[in-house]
Amino acid sequence: MDPLETLVAEYPVATTIAVIGVILCLIALRDILQRRHAITHNFPIVGHLRYFFETIGPELRQYFFANDLEEKPFNRAERRWVYATSKKENNTFGFGTSELIYELGYPILKHSTFPISPELNPEDPTAIACLKIVGEANKRRHAFQPSSIINISAMSYGSLGARAIEAINRGSEKAKCLHNTGEGSISPYHQRGGDLVWQLGTGYYGARAPNGDLDLDLLVERATSNPTLKMIEIKLSQGAKPGKGGILPGSKVTAEIAKIRGIPMGKDCLSPNGHRAFHSVDELIDVVETIAERTGLPVGIKSAVGQMGFWSELAQRMKSRNAGPDMITIDGGEGGTGAAPLTFSDHVSLPFKVGFARVYQVFLSEGLTERIVWNGSAKLGFPDRTIIALAMGCDMVSVAREAMLAVGCIQAQKCHTGHCPAGVATQNMWLQSGLDIADKSERLANYIKGFRKELLALSHAAGYAHPAQFTGDDIEFAAGVNQFRTLTEVLGYVRR
Repeated sequence: MDPLETLVAEYPVATTIAVIGVILCLIALRDILQRRHAITHNFPIVGHLRYFFETIGPELRQYFFANDLEEKPFNRAERRWVYATSKKENNTFGFGTSELIYELGYPILKHSTFPISPELNPEDPTAIACLKIVGEANKRRHAFQPSSIINISAMSYGSLGARAIEAINRGSEKAKCLHNTGEGSISPYHQRGGDLVWQLGTGYYGARAPNGDLDLDLLVERATSNPTLKMIEIKLSQGAKPGKGGILPGSKVTAEIAKIRGIPMGKDCLSPNGHRAFHSVDELIDVVETIAERTGLPVGIKSAVGQMGFWSELAQRMKSRNAGPDMITIDGGEGGTGAAPLTFSDHVSLPFKVGFARVYQVFLSEGLTERIVWNGSAKLGFPDRTIIALAMGCDMVSVAREAMLAVGCIQAQKCHTGHCPAGVATQNMWLQSGLDIADKSERLANYIKGFRKELLALSHAAGYAHPAQFTGDDIEFAAGVNQFRTLTEVLGYVRR
């Protein structure tokens, strides 16, 4: 045995301490010599603790420091309701409300003295179909009536991992709701039985010509060969980054995603900020009508709300031409599931209630609201918020982050890094391996069904058979000290 082995054998603890000491000295020397981080230079070794605690800050606040109603974008009480509903656990709360019910803007849904108990669908007591037929007004060949007024909003394969997408699609099939593909196109994981809405963003992924233009022939080929595809949606903008194209970091662009989208592997996928297939309202309507004619499918648009001139012109031209989108999805500035520049997330585009109300009034003045199916998006994944959206004029709502919570998201807020610890918003195979598709698909379905169950309970308490029967007079908002105003008074219109 050589002297070093003898020393280790005779003094194992001292040797271990010595090795650790050498390692720490080397780290300290490196910290002092480097000039990139002032904290670690000035405070060798211990300075690393600052970066460690910064990294786990969201988790510390989430589990130890924030109260039940404090966290953003979804507080602990909201997440608890989604988790409990998705697991079919007790989702009721005890000992009364913790909300500040006199706080400015706080909503109250007014119940009826004579609630009703109508017969429910025996196959699915939570079923709530949309009251309108998408594409009926424009006589689309494949017009359809959505089976659910609660649907899954746009989340791409790429932003979310394959197992999360597949779980959501399988859950959508079980809940009989629509699943929007997001602008990343239709992937194999979107084709597990759930009905689809294919979203076309500015990158035209899945229907993209080599030069980046929209390839209509390829679009028609893919659309007509997919039996679960119900509709196509043209995304003009989205709440998290309106006026800026989608962002998929290169670390998430795998070989499979690159093939599906028609882009280089491993490089940042930055969608253009505007469409190349049209540059005016009339050209947009032309593209809508061309796609609808060639595929037979209804075609909608999705947009956040900014300058209002576009919406006024769109309503006027749709009326004069008797053509245009079959559905309009309004996204609020409070929405967003993936990566976006901070200023765009925080300060660009109107919040949902303001933006939707302004757009709806424009179409109301032209007498067009009944021809269009209105869809709302942006933190509407809770029954009270959906009731308000319906009373404002929505026919359906779509949820994204709430659906992510249902399949395991813990709001770690690492979507943009590719290191989602729950395996939802990542392409890392090890992290994804913890997401059980069968279990999470059941949870997604449970969430949608539990959501609809509470919507029906609220409706029946107010004396209505369907949630879309709520009016602005059935909802009041705190408007000052001991003062409440109806939604109708706040909006200045009644939905049609």
